[in-house]
Amino acid sequence: MSANEEKRAMAAIGDYETVLPFQAVGVTPFILRETNDGDFREVLFRCARNDYAVVFVQEDFYTANQNYIQEVNETYSVSVIPIPGIRGGSGAGLKSIRSSVERAVGMDIFAVK
Repeated sequence: MSANEEKRAMAAIGDYETVLPFQAVGVTPFILRETNDGDFREVLFRCARNDYAVVFVQEDFYTANQNYIQEVNETYSVSVIPIPGIRGGSGAGLKSIRSSVERAVGMDIFAVK
């Protein structure tokens, strides 16, 4: 990275137990109490509009709002990354990575034969 490049912030959206540890490494936590689509969408839109580079999203919110997240990804230069919640993951993160790699490479390189 060159000296004149600006640094863009990172955020984490989810419940208290999931996102608060991210604050220790400089990620801005946005704590949501419930899987409320309106609140989540408002926070994600604010992060995208304020030019956050990466937004980590708890899988519960990610799976409930995939279409909205796709719209935000197409409109703003933000990467939305699903993370497992405190109760464990649902596999949404792996599915997202697999889909992104398949689009980039043109084939599913993770397929088991």
